[in-house]
Amino acid sequence: MIVLKLGGSVVTEKSSRETVAGAELARAADAVADHDGELVLVHGGGSFGHPHAERHGVTTTEGTRDARAVTGVHGAMEELNAAVVAALVERDVPAVPVHPLSVASRDAAGSLSLPVEVPGRMLGEGFVPVLHGDVVVHEGHGATIVSGDELVVALARGLDADRVGLCSDVPGVLDGAGDVVERVAAFEDVADVLGGSGSADVTGGMAAKVRELLELETPADVFDLDGLASFLDGGSPGTRIG
Repeated sequence: MIVLKLGGSVVTEKSSRETVAGAELARAADAVADHDGELVLVHGGGSFGHPHAERHGVTTTEGTRDARAVTGVHGAMEELNAAVVAALVERDVPAVPVHPLSVASRDAAGSLSLPVEVPGRMLGEGFVPVLHGDVVVHEGHGATIVSGDELVVALARGLDADRVGLCSDVPGVLDGAGDVVERVAAFEDVADVLGGSGSADVTGGMAAKVRELLELETPADVFDLDGLASFLDGGSPGTRIG
């Protein structure tokens, strides 16, 4: 079973507010449609969720009790999720939405609780669950952001994934010269060259991705859209994390 994340930079035009990247989403959906095995899909927020979260000052640690902020972030992500699911269903992928706001939460210490029984049972019935970055209730803090990367880690652990992939707008983790790093075994290996993304991103950019993936026992691959079909076919494009 594969847990795959399509980054917000893949499914949206990050420089244009609330704009789906139609051609890129179509390419990703085509690749997924050609895959026969079990798959759980997660997508990022891109130009939908991140600007709303930034406007209201909501991050993975800074919360809000303003219902308008919560519904603003979630509503944008629900709209993007509907577009992703529709692109998949159009290609006969049995995709169904799973909205983290309704099923996940954080305790007072910030630990994420995600009942994987829901997507697990969907898998068992032949569906492809499609989750997304979202707001979730956070004990003592109102609501905070849960990133797609956090969801990938929770799903991979809880569902005992065989493989994990993150499809981004770059071909892997890049070194100071712009070349792809073949493998990252520890964060210190690439700490000097990692930073946030170039547009609004309240979840930490590539640095957060690497930190999250290093927590997994299952090695993960970070690649771009050109590497997606290869990854789904069993290849290891881009950068291996872990």
